[in-house]
Amino acid sequence: MRPGAPRAVADLLATAVPGLRDRLLELEVRRAWASVVGAELARRARPRSLAAGCLTVVADNSPWLQELTLRSGELTERLRRRFPQIQSLRFVLGALEALEAAPRERPRPAVPLDTAARRAIDEAASAIHDETLSAAARRLLTKAWRFPRGRGAVR
Repeated sequence: MRPGAPRAVADLLATAVPGLRDRLLELEVRRAWASVVGAELARRARPRSLAAGCLTVVADNSPWLQELTLRSGELTERLRRRFPQIQSLRFVLGALEALEAAPRERPRPAVPLDTAARRAIDEAASAIHDETLSAAARRLLTKAWRFPRGRGAVR
């Protein structure tokens, strides 16, 4: 790289802080884990740590630990294709860390009920003879009209 050329911040930090490069690689492996090994395996096993090219993977039960051990060569090759720094895998039995929570959905804005919507809700609820069920249906229909989900919305 020529002097004065722009450099990625991650490269600068990795140069300035020893050991950070391995930590950044470990984070990349964790993020890509499911896409590299498959969803089923990712549900039962997760990367724990990376040290000197050896990725330690935790399995949540003995049968999956055995499965991982049997598929060690295949999994190492898949990971090595994407992350050449990974040289070997080590499998251990243990509790899996919780996955990062998905971002919460923003609340949908309430849609005001017009006269036609109120009439439609009343007609639908009045067809139910049980008062308790009718009231519950009225509440559910009102909520469905006021907070449509888009696909399959009431309107």
